[in-house]
Amino acid sequence: MKQVENGLEKILDSILDRVPSIALGLIILFAGVYIIRLVAKIIHNRFERREVDPSLREFILSLLKFILYAMLIISVASTMGFKTTSFLAVLSAASLAIGLSLQGSLSNLAGGVLILLFRPFRVGDSIQSNSGAAGAVEKIDILYTTLRTADGIAVFSPNGVLANSIITNYSDIESRRIEYKLSVSSREDIKKVRGLILEVLKKDKRVLNTPAPQVLVSELTPSSVNLIVYSWASKNDYSGAFYDNQESIRETLNEHNVAAPPAQNEIHIVASGEKKQ
Repeated sequence: MKQVENGLEKILDSILDRVPSIALGLIILFAGVYIIRLVAKIIHNRFERREVDPSLREFILSLLKFILYAMLIISVASTMGFKTTSFLAVLSAASLAIGLSLQGSLSNLAGGVLILLFRPFRVGDSIQSNSGAAGAVEKIDILYTTLRTADGIAVFSPNGVLANSIITNYSDIESRRIEYKLSVSSREDIKKVRGLILEVLKKDKRVLNTPAPQVLVSELTPSSVNLIVYSWASKNDYSGAFYDNQESIRETLNEHNVAAPPAQNEIHIVASGEKKQ
C-alpha cells in the first residue's frame, strides 16, 4: 500500500512541478495564435495596398501561416518540458510517414507552386480544364484552387491536377468568337437569309466590326441549307451577345417567313406475315 502511495505522490509531484511550464506553454500557444493572425492580417493589408496579385498573395499567406504554426507547436512543446530533439525526431518520422501516405497532397503543393510561377491563370480568370474543372477562379491555396461555376457552385480542384491539365483561359483574350448553327429550307434565298442575319448582328453594338460577322454555308442537302454564323464580342459581352442574338435571329427569320427544313420521319414497312421486331 505504501508503495502505491509513494508512486502516486511522485506522479502528483511531477505534475505539480510541470504546472508552471504547462501554464506558460498554454500562454505561449494562445499568444502565438493571436500574433500569427495579426501578422497575417498586416501582411494581407500590405499586399493589398501594393496591389500584389491575389493568387500570389493568398498562396504566400497560406504557406507563411503553415510555417509559423509549425514553429509555434515546437516552441510550446519545448516550453512544456518535452525534449525538442526527441520531439523533432518524432515529428520527422511522422512527417515522413504522412508524406508517403499523402503523396497526392505533396503533388498538389508542387502544383500550386508551378501555377504561381508560370501563371496559366490568376484569381478572377474564367478557366476550363480537360480534367473537367471549369469556372471563375476565386482562390489559389497551398493544395487546392477554388472555382465558382456559372450556377454558383464552388468547385475545389487539386492544384496537382490543374498543373498537369490543359487549361483554357477565357480571360486571357480580349474578344471571343460567337458561333451559331442553323438550317433553312433549300427553297429559301441564301442571300436574303444572310442579309437578315447580318442585319441583326449589325444592330447589336456588342458585336465587333473587326473581325466582321460572317454567314457561311456549311452543308447542302436535298431539303435544307445548313448555315454557320460567326461573330465576335469582347470577353465581357460574350454571354449576353450570344444568347440575345440567338433569339433575335430566330425572331427575325420568323417575321420574314423564312421556312425551316421539312421535318423528316422514318417509316418502317413490315411485310405481311413478318413478325414485328
